[in-house]
Amino acid sequence: MIIMREVDDPRIKMLPGITRVEVADDLSVANIFVTIMGTPGQQTAALNALKHSAGMLRTRLAKMLTIRQMPFLNFKIDEGHRKEIEMLELLHKLEVERKEKEAALHPQESDLPVEGEAEQTEVRSDEAKDAKKID
Repeated sequence: MIIMREVDDPRIKMLPGITRVEVADDLSVANIFVTIMGTPGQQTAALNALKHSAGMLRTRLAKMLTIRQMPFLNFKIDEGHRKEIEMLELLHKLEVERKEKEAALHPQESDLPVEGEAEQTEVRSDEAKDAKKID
């Protein structure tokens, strides 16, 4: 909520999602993993904006919390979610390819011509040839 209320930076177009926080045993550093929607350039810009505002966010948190030492805030893009999305897209692509191969090996009955339909096509093509000869 502090990020939403306190950080007024145009580089942060959408609210970043905090996926996890890892705090050092001695409370010196807190690694904050975030996901940011947008293009890679927008993600980098938003991450830089968060890093730039880390000192102000640390001060605000120190006023809210009653701990002896406030950790230094280190923002990082959560690569795990990006890799998960890439893996899901790859699995979807493989599923589509599998279905296409399956359809090519086993065509559905609706794709097969009905008996007599091939003969009608041949008759129509013969009629078209005769019409061309007349012209």
